[in-house]
Order: sequence, then C-alpha cells, then structure tokens
Amino acid sequence: MSDLSELVKAYDVRGVVPDQLNETVARALGTAFVEMLREAGDDADRIVLAHDMRETGPALAAAFAAGVNSAGATVVHIGLGSTDQLYYASGVLGLPGAMFTASHNPAQYNGIKLCRAGARPVGQDSGLVIVRQRAEELLNDLDAVAEVPPAIEHRNLLADYARHLRGLVDLSGIRPLKVVVDAGNGMGGYTVPAVLGDQELSALPLEIVPLYFELDGSFPNHEANPLDPANLVDLQAAVREHGADLGLAFDGDADRCFVVDENGDPVSPSAITALVAKRELAKFPGSTVIHNVITSAAVPEIIAENGGVAVRSRVGHSFIKAEMARTNAVFGGEHSAHYYFRDFWFADTGMLAAMHVLAALGGQGQPLSQFAAEFERYSASGEINSTVADAAAKVAEVRAAFSDATFDELDGMTVLLSDGAWFNLRASNTEPLLRLNVEAGKPDRMAAVRDRVLGIVRG
Repeated sequence: MSDLSELVKAYDVRGVVPDQLNETVARALGTAFVEMLREAGDDADRIVLAHDMRETGPALAAAFAAGVNSAGATVVHIGLGSTDQLYYASGVLGLPGAMFTASHNPAQYNGIKLCRAGARPVGQDSGLVIVRQRAEELLNDLDAVAEVPPAIEHRNLLADYARHLRGLVDLSGIRPLKVVVDAGNGMGGYTVPAVLGDQELSALPLEIVPLYFELDGSFPNHEANPLDPANLVDLQAAVREHGADLGLAFDGDADRCFVVDENGDPVSPSAITALVAKRELAKFPGSTVIHNVITSAAVPEIIAENGGVAVRSRVGHSFIKAEMARTNAVFGGEHSAHYYFRDFWFADTGMLAAMHVLAALGGQGQPLSQFAAEFERYSASGEINSTVADAAAKVAEVRAAFSDATFDELDGMTVLLSDGAWFNLRASNTEPLLRLNVEAGKPDRMAAVRDRVLGIVRG
C-alpha cells in the first residue's frame, strides 16, 4: 500500500528525490490534483505549471503534466519560473496551478506548491489531503493513470509578470540606490533582472550588484535559505564592500525576500511587514492587515497608528491567505519573510515586498538603518528550535511555570507577561521540534525570558 504521508505536508508536497518524490509519484499527483478540483466543483480543464532551477524539476514537471493530461485536462506550461510568477499566472489566467520547487531545502529535495484558480491556496484543510489519498490509490493501480497524447500549451509570462509588478510600485521617482542582490543561485537570478533591470521598460535609478545569479539547483555557494544567518554572510560582506544602500536576499523559489541595511545588519521581517503595511494603508485607508502570531508587537501597533485594522493569524501561507480573503485585507506579513498582497491575488511575493522597500527607502533621504528604526521597537530572539521527545508535555510544563501570565492558543501557546514581554511556543508540523519566539522591551529582559523557557524545554 503506497503511503505519501511523509511527502505531502501541511501546506505543500516536499521530499527527497527519488526516494520520496519521483516521476511515477508526480504523475499520480497530477491526476489526483485534477480529480480533487473537479470533485470540489472547480473548473479543471486547464492547469498552469512551472518549475524552478532544480535539476530534477523539468522531468518531474513533465510527469505531473502527463498525469494532468491523463485526467483529461490541458497543461499551460510556463517553464522556468519563481513561485510568485506561478501565482501571477494562476491569477491572470484564472487557472489552477502547480509549482515544482522545494523552496529553501537542500539540492536533493523537490516538491510541489498547488493552488486553485486565482492563486487560492491548496493546503491540508483545503484539498491537499484528498490529493494525497487519490494519488495513493492511483499508485496502487497504475493502470488507472491512462496513457494519452500530450496536451501542453507553452507560454512565456516573465515579461508580463515583471510589467504587472512594476505597475503596482512606482520606482521611477526614487533617489539613486545601490542594491546588492543575493539570489543564492535560485530563481531571483531569473526574475530580478526582468523586474528591476529591464531598461527597455523604463530606466530605474538602481545600480544592481548581482550575487550568485547563476541558476544552479546544487546551490554551490550557500543554501538558498536566508532565514539562516549563515546564508546572509556573503550578502552582508558585499553590501559593506560596495558601499551599498541595502542588500536583498531571496530564497530558492524567490517567494521570500530578506533585507539587510547599509551596515550589513539584518532588518527584521516584522519591521518590513510594518513598513509595507504603512505604505499600503496610505493607499487604502482603514484597511485590514494580517500578521501572524510571531510577528513583533510593533506590527499591530503601527497598523493601528496608521488607521488600519490588525488581524492575527496562525503561521503558514494557507492560513494567512484564507484570512486575507475573508477580511479582504490589503496586505499580510509573516516573520518568515512571506509577504502577501491583495493586489497580487492575496498571494505571497518576495519581489513586490522588495520593491516596496526600495520605494520607501528611495523616497526619503535617511539610510536604511535609521529609516527602519521606526519599525523595530523591541528586542526579539528570532526563532529557536529545540528537539523534544514529547512536545505536548513540554508545553504543559512551560505553561505551569508561567501560571500567572495570560495565555493565547491561536497557534501553539502565546504567553503574555505582565511587563509586556511575550513568547510563543509552537510544535512543528513535520518534525519533533518546538519552536520558540521571544520578544521584550530590552535585550536583557528578552534574554532572561528566553533562557528561562529554554531551560524548561531542554531540561
């Protein structure tokens, strides 16, 4: 009996190739995706498909396409692309989509991010479980996946994607900026030149210093995971060496963007969330902005100060996107550097967030370190992972130790202390880990809370 439970995660499909994900599995998933959509009453006659720069991407995408065809649907193949480029295609064409990527994972991984028409998410609670179950059934009866002639329409939407983004954020009037961009050998090396460097569209006052723009799914320079500080070291050094105004780092599929200032110091994704929220609220006064439970307390404060309505969400793109659609939110941000825009079908795009940062910085005269200080009000630990045998027991032990605090269980356990310090403790969906985030008014207070919680978790 085939079991894909280790491959199909809460939000997407991701695993080692070929041990967990291979062409046979991809083909079954293609058929299962179409069947799930049709059972849900969605139009599934055409599916838009893309893949990133991983070496296994083209073959896996082709196998998935064959599975889609066997279910009687046509594939609109846009070829090489970033995840937000696939979301653009799904949105502008009004088609369900599949993006072959393993995001920031190492080279031996690949995966699939699925969406309904209009880039609406497909997650554990919105069809992914059915896709897994159907694919398992098909793998146990491979004859059920019919051999049919290919029905594939090839499209190149890169220029259209770039034009759409540049219509959302005007960079033409900003002051000249020197920007180091670390693509990490990922898809930013493909999309950044099209969006920010295409002089045929309009000359921008940007000097782009490229770092690792060569597409290479073996990631020869560093992992395409800017959330790990070790993977920002080259960018930080290059910003200082070139006297740049800022640095941008994209993950492997370029749906996330991280920012460092002119000194090479990281700018918190919470600060970027607050910065973009302020800009979007200036355009759409009184709108709702979504933030997840581990963003800084400064985020809802700044949203309220700018006349917006702050709404908290669970961590994870399917939860954020659902909450944005429910509230018609103008923007949403996560502390993992995923940024979501109503103008982009409520989907996440690192490129559009980067453009907002460039517009905000270039629209005034301060260096980024000073400009960003408005949005960084508290001391934060960042996410700290601990391997535990029994996550629930450890969470209960921490709760007992802070019995005089206020508790919130929207996502994991958020604990608010009497002096305004807070922490969130969440169990991983896929690993035996507890994830801790701590924030307080001062660094020493943050460190004291962090160490106390870690002493219990790791004790």
